[in-house]
Amino acid sequence: MTDNDWFFFEADEWLDKAASLHEQYTGAEPFPHILFDDFLPEAVTTRLMSSFPSVNYEGFKQHDNDYQKNKQGRVQENYFRGVDHFVRHMLNEFNGMVFLDFLERLTGIKGLIGDPHFFGGAMHQILPGGKLDVHADFNYDARRDLDRRINVLLYLNQPWQEDWGGHLELWDKDMSKCHLRAAPLFNRCVIFNTNSSSFHGHPDPLTCPDGVTRKSIALYYYTVGRDDEPEGMHRTRSIWKKRPQDIEP
Repeated sequence: MTDNDWFFFEADEWLDKAASLHEQYTGAEPFPHILFDDFLPEAVTTRLMSSFPSVNYEGFKQHDNDYQKNKQGRVQENYFRGVDHFVRHMLNEFNGMVFLDFLERLTGIKGLIGDPHFFGGAMHQILPGGKLDVHADFNYDARRDLDRRINVLLYLNQPWQEDWGGHLELWDKDMSKCHLRAAPLFNRCVIFNTNSSSFHGHPDPLTCPDGVTRKSIALYYYTVGRDDEPEGMHRTRSIWKKRPQDIEP
C-alpha cells in the first residue's frame, strides 16, 4: 500500500455482511458480541500496525493502578501529531456513515453516534507484564450527554504467540463463566455491546518478550438515551470484577 492508496468502507459489502450476521451477534452469550478474523484487507491492517507509535511516543498516557498496569493510550485526536496520516484517516473512517450503518444493522441499535474526540479510545498498547482486569466500561459521556453502547476492538499484533497471553475474556454478569477467550491476533476484531454488566478484560499479565507490545485500536459508539440498563445503572464509571480464580480463599 502506497501513500496514495486509501481505504474506505463500501456500503454494499459492509451492510450485506452486517445483515447476514445480525442474529449471530444478538444471540451471542454472555452478551451480544461477534469476533471477526481478517476483518480488514491485509494491506490496510499491515499499514496500521507498521505505523503504530512506539512506546516512547510523546502522546501516550499511562496510568497504572491496581486494575491496569503498563497500559498506554491516548484520548484526543489533537494529540495524534506525528502519527501516520493513514492511521488518522482510518480512525475517522470508523466514525463515518458506512461504518455507523454497518454497526446499526449488525447490532440492531439505532441512532449510533461515533466519537470524534476518541475519549478513552483510539490507540492502545500494553507493555510486557501489563494487564487489564475484568470490568464493565464507563457507560456515559458527560461531555456530550451520550450513552455508550458499542465497543469495537481491532488487534494489530503479528506475530503473536499463544503463551504470551493478552487474551480478551468475556464474562457473564455474575462472573461464573468465561464465554469467550480470544488471543489478540493480527487483524482480529471483536465487537460487543457495552453496558454495566458487559464484563471483559485481559486480566493475566502479558509474558511477551521485551520489545513486543499488545497493540489495538479501540472505538466506542453512543446513543442519545438507552433502555437496556436497570434503574440506578444508567450512568456509571468502570466497574471492576475479580474472576473466581482470582478470589483469595
